[in-house]
Amino acid sequence: MLDRHKPLWGKPPQLKKSYDAVIIGGGLHGLATAYFLARHHGMQNIAILEKRYIGFGGAGRNTAIVRANQRTQANVPLYKEALDLWPVLTKELDYNLMFFNCGNLNLLHSEAAVSAARMAIASAQFQGVESHLIDAKTCKEMMPALNIAEDITYPIFGAMYHPPGGIVRHDAVVWGLAKGAAKYGCHIHQQTEVTGINVENGKVVSVDTDRGTLNTPRVLLSAGGYSAAISYHMLGIKLPISVLNIQAMVTQPLKPILNHVISSGAYHAYANQTLKGEIATGAHMDAWPNYTTQTTAYYIRHQAQAITEMLPCLKGVKFMRHWSGLADMTPDMAPIMDGNNLIEGYFMNCGWGYFGFKSCTATGKYMAQFMATGECPDILKPFHLGRYAQHRLMGETAALVTYTADN
Repeated sequence: MLDRHKPLWGKPPQLKKSYDAVIIGGGLHGLATAYFLARHHGMQNIAILEKRYIGFGGAGRNTAIVRANQRTQANVPLYKEALDLWPVLTKELDYNLMFFNCGNLNLLHSEAAVSAARMAIASAQFQGVESHLIDAKTCKEMMPALNIAEDITYPIFGAMYHPPGGIVRHDAVVWGLAKGAAKYGCHIHQQTEVTGINVENGKVVSVDTDRGTLNTPRVLLSAGGYSAAISYHMLGIKLPISVLNIQAMVTQPLKPILNHVISSGAYHAYANQTLKGEIATGAHMDAWPNYTTQTTAYYIRHQAQAITEMLPCLKGVKFMRHWSGLADMTPDMAPIMDGNNLIEGYFMNCGWGYFGFKSCTATGKYMAQFMATGECPDILKPFHLGRYAQHRLMGETAALVTYTADN
């Protein structure tokens, strides 16, 4: 008889007194790191600690869009490898992640935005990422429902078309990675809150939880929007992270009308059509820091206005569900990946903002290498925490300027 209470990744394991590594956070980055640690580096005595349930945070609250058309030389290779890994992981995990590379259309609404897009496209192409500049007429041919009239609030001048991008089923990725990590012996402990990280002589020695103390020489902090608070309250390490609320929603199911992901910085809206036929759409972040996941009527109205102006055929369609999540934003819109600097055996992977889902596969792979060998892989070196003290911020904010230069 099927046990309906048994998780896909097996029975809940007993909490051991010691582990080779402890990962704080049961999201995509934590699960991916555990999976690669076990599969590629033979480190199977790993505990993943999650205060609530795996996928509770950003992993289960995003709109499932993946792409590799970032702006900076450091970012593009990481996102490109992450994009390339989706079909590989589908096979490795023997789990359908529902990857659909339908392509991304990033709309441009002024000559200034078009000029900025040319630079972003050149940067992407230079590093082997397919990206093209197309005009408004071509946008209409590719997406007939799109409104390219000149009398709308932000007329469409063209778009940055990124064919390799698309969507992946986010909860399938959570379950697939959990299943894969557990297969190699990793322990996933849900409903387990971390209450302290203990350090002796500059080295990590143990982690305190509400279920007991775990001895370990390695700790990875990968708790998304909660990482900054954990870092400060448990280790006194301040991170340059602001936690902002970001909201999303889905419509009632419809016949297929969106054959690409569409986004607009001017309208502060993006959308894709799910396998169920829903139009999943998100907006920009709240402008003030907060730790709530509350939704607001303001954003329902905003999305309705923005989406129906870009896609008039959606007028009258009902929103069925509305949710929000936390985005851990850094000043340069690039993540913090560091380790063995401030405290031996302590690693950080946070500050992803709303880009974390897109990068989790490659990041997990390289963070696992970092933790197993103690040597930071070259691809992660630009993302160290010290760049802020050195005033060497990364230019990923320019990626936002590409789409909002007309504001």
